[in-house]
Amino acid sequence: MALSVGSKAPDFELTTLGANGPELVKLSDQIGSANIVLLFVPMAFTGVCTKEFCEVSAGIGAYDKLNAKIFGISGDNPFAQQNWAQKEGITLTLLSDYEHSAAIAYDVAYTSFLPEKNLKMGGVPKRSAFIVDKAGIIQYAESHDNPGDLPNFEAIQAKLAELA
Repeated sequence: MALSVGSKAPDFELTTLGANGPELVKLSDQIGSANIVLLFVPMAFTGVCTKEFCEVSAGIGAYDKLNAKIFGISGDNPFAQQNWAQKEGITLTLLSDYEHSAAIAYDVAYTSFLPEKNLKMGGVPKRSAFIVDKAGIIQYAESHDNPGDLPNFEAIQAKLAELA
């Protein structure tokens, strides 16, 4: 079961690709200036994950008005994420959880991802959403066993409005 509201958000240090190459993003360094939305998705270049991140990218202004930073997290390597973002027009910051440490810390890692489709990959993140407030406490938590189910973005934005 994913971490619950009121829990301290586990810290992590994940890689993103910046203008000068790989950069590390540490959650604890981000806390304090804005509320943070963490969106975990199973993998790049898949239909539902692409739809989710493209829709969030298209509506990023709404999150900016709510003083929220958004990070998209998948188990893909940062170079695959960069290619995916460029191909699809994804503009949110993507973080590579290649070793699945964040997915495990947030308790949203599949034991076996889509074994019925012969994938059987452990550690792949479930489609999940968390809001971490300026004090580092989880204020919203949602996780789906079905990778086709999207987070409730209306509820996420409503919670961000309460926290603003």
